[in-house]
Amino acid sequence: MPLAMNRDVFITCAVTGSGSTQDRSPHVPRSPKEIADSAIEAARGGAAIVHCHVRDPETGTPSRDPALFREVTERIRDSDTDVVLNLTAGMGGDIVFGPTESPLPVNQAATDMAGATERMAHIADCLPEICTLDCGTMNFAEADYVMTNTPGMLRSMGRMMTDLGVKPEIEAFDTGHLWFAKQLVEDGVLDAPALVQLCMGVPWGAPNDLNTYLAMVNAIPQDWNWSAFSLGRDQMPYVAAAVLAGGNVRVGLEDNLMLDKGVLATNAQLVERAVTVIEGMGAHVIGPDAVRTRLNLQKRAPA
Repeated sequence: MPLAMNRDVFITCAVTGSGSTQDRSPHVPRSPKEIADSAIEAARGGAAIVHCHVRDPETGTPSRDPALFREVTERIRDSDTDVVLNLTAGMGGDIVFGPTESPLPVNQAATDMAGATERMAHIADCLPEICTLDCGTMNFAEADYVMTNTPGMLRSMGRMMTDLGVKPEIEAFDTGHLWFAKQLVEDGVLDAPALVQLCMGVPWGAPNDLNTYLAMVNAIPQDWNWSAFSLGRDQMPYVAAAVLAGGNVRVGLEDNLMLDKGVLATNAQLVERAVTVIEGMGAHVIGPDAVRTRLNLQKRAPA
């Protein structure tokens, strides 16, 4: 594959995520105010898009409370900093099975399974410009946890996103996820050109070796827009790899807590480091207005 470097790059900052990182760094935001403030700082540092989960303000554990999403949304939109808002729609698809000799019944305390309408409630309420669509099911790091997104669920949620005028960001954790995403576009569930996020190195999805990465890149239709990221120490190398292969980049505390060895990062610092890498490669970092034009986004306020 000949290299087709992207010269006009947008940065997404994944602000807080839903992993168990809340006690590993004081910079991981918990409350809606902290999440919004961190998103705004990331935007000022060069992020055109902020990708937001919400957490219980007291415990820091992941949440899908629509009221928390609404507060984050309003705080970001009421600020004097423009940024494209991308809310997760990935919550509500978690199954934790029982032990290997008796997997059923599932672990009710840890399992969080919801219907499509419930999973999309905060998207319909907040009307972000983008929301995520985790485009498949996979074993996800822990022994008995499965991230569950059936074809029927994805078709239903995808249609809701399209009907709401919210751009789906297809989260592709493996090659089969891209295969199904193309089918959703072919079937008219999602509009073309689609937007894809390549999620590399997440156990147990696509490993972040370059052969797998290029296989994923080559599977994306030429007219689609895409970004890529990897985890931990590989976050910044994948900034360079994404730009070099023609894509855009994602950084942030959802995927990596460290700025340097032994140095905890803020979201703004990770974005600023990504800007340095991108500009050092001779590319240009574009802002939210240019992203809206490129992705044909609708900026709306919730009712």
